[in-house]
Amino acid sequence: MPVSGEAGAGPDEHARTGLPDAGPEAAGPGPGAATVLHSLDGGVSWITLNRPEAMNAVTWDQRERIIALLADASADPGVRAVVLTATGRGFCAGADLRGAPAPARERVPGDVARTIRLGAQRLIAAVLDCEKPVIAAVNGTAAGIGAHLAFACDLVLAADTATFIEVFVRRGLVPDGGGAYLLPRLVGPQRAKELMFFGDALTAADAERLGLVNRTVPGGELEALAEEWAGRLAAGPTRALALTKQLVNASLDGDRATAFAAEAAAQEINMTTRDANEGVASFVERRSPEYRGY
Repeated sequence: MPVSGEAGAGPDEHARTGLPDAGPEAAGPGPGAATVLHSLDGGVSWITLNRPEAMNAVTWDQRERIIALLADASADPGVRAVVLTATGRGFCAGADLRGAPAPARERVPGDVARTIRLGAQRLIAAVLDCEKPVIAAVNGTAAGIGAHLAFACDLVLAADTATFIEVFVRRGLVPDGGGAYLLPRLVGPQRAKELMFFGDALTAADAERLGLVNRTVPGGELEALAEEWAGRLAAGPTRALALTKQLVNASLDGDRATAFAAEAAAQEINMTTRDANEGVASFVERRSPEYRGY
């Protein structure tokens, strides 16, 4: 996929996941290297984690860069879709907390909750709240917050060698990054508990069977499929897609009256867009629509 270097994410650190591939010996690209790659191609913003030696365990700086790029995608009319992917064998092996700024004092009650709110939860919220559709192209292991990062995306594509692991229980931890919010909505409470209680690795094929993945393909075909799907989204009615995303994401959090009111409001807003009028006109005129994203 098309990529170009972004500002590096500081000294390399080791992952907190406990996965055998992501220990202290995982060196990463090193200081000054571009640990998040970014490019804009054909209206698609490509965001690529680039610490392959660390299985792309995400650092504090990387997290902040991803959040900023997703905010930029929302605000930039030239961006009409986003692809989130990674280099190497891992999509994201979890959170690398050793890359965070050193605490100024001894931890007190409230610090952990604040860290989660301002950290992992902000990252997942940035994906859910992005006004452009976000595709996860999962090239390898997605563990802990890495799995939740994929599940928060609007569409999930996976290489057939990818695995998804709710790794928290292996370390005696409670899932963070919105896992207990996302998983029951995707697979139901019983399946979510099974995944979180046991922490077993879930193959890409099984993840697709459960509805966590839209499409599984051989690893060599993942980039092409991501480009195809992102291109289709980038050619679509961007504001209508944004409003549709908002409606679907909110659909399980309220009652029918609230959902119907939100739907009506979204229709009202969308009918002020050039693309909605183009879609209606093209139907009447029996031609293909030409959407411009506004």
